[in-house]
Amino acid sequence: MLNSARILKNAYSNGQFRSITKISTNMSKIILSEEVRHGLENGLPIVALESTIITHGMPYPQNIECAFEVEDILRKKGVIPATIAIIEGKIKAGLNKNEVSHLGDIKTSSPIKTSRRDLAYVVSNKRNGGTTVSGTLIVTGKAGIPIFATGGLGGVHREAEKTFDISADLIELGQTAVAVFSSGIKSILDIAKTLEYLETQGVFVATYGDTNDFPGFYTSKSGFKVPYNITNAREAALIIRSNKDINLGSGMLFGVPVPEEYSLNKNELDNIIKEALNQADNQGVSGKEITPFLLSRVAEATGGKSLETSILF
Repeated sequence: MLNSARILKNAYSNGQFRSITKISTNMSKIILSEEVRHGLENGLPIVALESTIITHGMPYPQNIECAFEVEDILRKKGVIPATIAIIEGKIKAGLNKNEVSHLGDIKTSSPIKTSRRDLAYVVSNKRNGGTTVSGTLIVTGKAGIPIFATGGLGGVHREAEKTFDISADLIELGQTAVAVFSSGIKSILDIAKTLEYLETQGVFVATYGDTNDFPGFYTSKSGFKVPYNITNAREAALIIRSNKDINLGSGMLFGVPVPEEYSLNKNELDNIIKEALNQADNQGVSGKEITPFLLSRVAEATGGKSLETSILF
């Protein structure tokens, strides 16, 4: 996640994405922080950030520390961070430090992992919610924020032919004109099927770097190729601008791989994931709880290396 933020801060600081940002007229029920509102009204560079990384992706207090560090990286280069979350039933784009800290202390905030299906419930019951990629995309698209940086993307789960477990992230990407910069599709998922599903949804998918081997979140290469390879921020900005000008209405996904020195061994990781899936099956873990369960088991099996990679990149 930090790696995506670093790339975006450089692109924004060079002025390559500045003309894309503008305030949306579809702002009902979304509360903008003063910083984000000012940025949208004045066409300043803004990057949206999800909040399930705070509520469900990392243990306390690393979750809060990571959230602050990502925001600081962006601000130091003049980019406005817009962390998306629901605080006591209010949909917010841009959180202050107190809100981030409160949300991250899950023992007191009791946050709900919030996708499209959960938004109305969380809002009507005045609950706290950490928005998933799909939940964040909804708010980001309505607010008129064109860029969204995240860590691992949801996707088609392994054995989806039996469970029909496909992340809402993919559907939302197909219908929300936001560019997502991600460290790849989570290795715990079926990456091949996920890429096929994204193609069906009409989502532009490219790698950012020197290869078209799409990253696997913890690994720099998944072994699965995508059609396009983008090598610099200007090229990415032109594609994003064209998507907006043509008014396609669909999203874009740019895979930013972790550097090789931080990439986990793919074969070892596959074995760890296979064992974690067996544990989940034996314990009856399913639905939206499966991802945090698997990520936790992977972190344990790698001695925390997967968490370190997740925080750094």
